[in-house]
Amino acid sequence: MINQNSPLYQGLKTILSEKEAAVYFALLELGKSTVSRIARSANINRTTGYDILDRLVRLGLASVSGKEPKQEYVAESPDNLEKLLESRIAKSREKLKKAKDLIPQLKSMHNVQERPKVRFYEGTEGLKQVYEDTLTSREPIKAYANVEDMHNALPGYFPEYYKRRTRAGIFIHAVLPANAAGIDRASKDKDEARETALVPADQYFFSPEINIYDNKIMIASWREKLGIIIESNEIAEAMKRIFKLAWTEAKRLDEVIRKDQSISHDSTSP
Repeated sequence: MINQNSPLYQGLKTILSEKEAAVYFALLELGKSTVSRIARSANINRTTGYDILDRLVRLGLASVSGKEPKQEYVAESPDNLEKLLESRIAKSREKLKKAKDLIPQLKSMHNVQERPKVRFYEGTEGLKQVYEDTLTSREPIKAYANVEDMHNALPGYFPEYYKRRTRAGIFIHAVLPANAAGIDRASKDKDEARETALVPADQYFFSPEINIYDNKIMIASWREKLGIIIESNEIAEAMKRIFKLAWTEAKRLDEVIRKDQSISHDSTSP
């Protein structure tokens, strides 16, 4: 059971509700765990535990992996407390300062030893979450994508996303089907820090989308409204090697398509 007299826990209650604080504090201590175990540690009943955990997932403070009856939850980084406070309408400077003071201490107790390798995000907000994670990339993103599906699934989201990714200096190598949406996007490569390889749409209609960056593989199933992030150095490195192989053929096909359709190259290499 959590130590309710802990100064860290008491400080957390000034940012979250009492039950949210208890559950998040328990998650930080436990690492990956079941609802029953989390509820016992937070001293709440199991039904309430589900409600609070779902709320923490929506707030970006927890994530869930697996399906019932083997569903498990894990704490997201305490860094997200600051993002949460900044996003709320009532922006209290005092609360924000407390969060910043607490974050380093909370991070020191954040149990990551059992951190799950696969995370699931559902619904429209979940798809936005996995895409937001790509903005943390420290290297060029490698992507197989279908612009048409992307824009249909999250209307209005991507124009601003492209701008933020470009401002962050995150380059992307993208293999796109040569449909109208893909060709239009490729025409903006130079402005959007991207190099596109167009491939035949009737043969390579990518669904779901796959992005590879750092030690992560992001999968966005636009039609099923499901996002997945896999964190693994080994798998990410293997996927990067596969992409390198695919990129060579994709660029060959791109040359043929652009020549046949008189599409100009308007991209810059990183």
